Parts: sequence; structure tokens; C-alpha cells
Amino acid sequence: MNQESKETFNPELDLVLERIVEVPVELVWNAWTIPEQLKQWFTPVPWKTIDCRIDLKPGGEFYTMMESPEGNLFPNNGCFLEIDYLKKLVFTDSLLPGYRPSGNSFMTAFLTLEAIGTATKYKAVAKHKDPETRKQHEDMGFLEGWGTALDQLVSFTKTLPKTK
Repeated sequence: MNQESKETFNPELDLVLERIVEVPVELVWNAWTIPEQLKQWFTPVPWKTIDCRIDLKPGGEFYTMMESPEGNLFPNNGCFLEIDYLKKLVFTDSLLPGYRPSGNSFMTAFLTLEAIGTATKYKAVAKHKDPETRKQHEDMGFLEGWGTALDQLVSFTKTLPKTK
């Protein structure tokens, strides 16, 4: 973990997934910030992400609509808090676009990326309001689900046309 994360990571409230993936940081960034790309990998199969809106600016919308294998729909709406091109995305469901309080709060996510040659050091931290919410997220399969989604992201990027 970098210095910032060591200072703010609380194991009683937070979950973390950290890996090095053999994908250039630009492709990981694009997969997270281009809606049509995000829809291809974001939800572990057999779930689907059927809609996505991204307004990539602080206070901008981060919306996804997930569909279960049974056809149930799960909208997730929030906003971006921090954007550092190719390095960091922070978003939350505690706030709606324009920083309007949502009334719902499950987590704030911190995604940090670091280029290591042609690979990327990928770290996702989910911060929760209380230990019960952290436990709920862990029981929902945070590590497996976010890990599977990351595997799907890597596989997706390998299908993209090569650019020079």
C-alpha cells in the first residue's frame, strides 16, 4: 500500500483488492472511464452491466445498471469525488451527481493505478460507514466479485485493437 492508503485504510471498515495486471495503465483507465468499455467487464458473468453513464469530473455522474441472471435490475447511482488521470478514481454512492446527498450509503471506492513498465499495479479500496456494512460487502463476495471483474477487464482489454 502507498503511504496515503496506510494512513487512511481501516481494516475494520475497509476492503482492498490489490494486484499487478499485465495491461498498460492507459487500457485499464479507458476500461473504467468509457461507458461502452465498462459495460463489457464490470459485472461478473452471468450478471451483466446493461447501462452506464460516466461524467468524468468531480461531482459528475457514475451510474451503472446491473442485471441479474434472473432479469432483476439493480441501478447504482453516485458521483465522482476525485479524478487524477491514469492514476486515481474516487467515487461514492453517498452522493448523487452535483454532490447531492443520496440518502443511501454503501461505500466509497478508491481505485489507484500505477504504471509498472507495460503492466499496472491495480488497487481498489472499498470504504464503508460501519463494520456491519463492511461485513455485508465481504459476505456478498467483494474479493471474488471484484477479482473476477478485474480478470474480465484484463480479458476484455486483450480483445481491443492494438494501437501504436
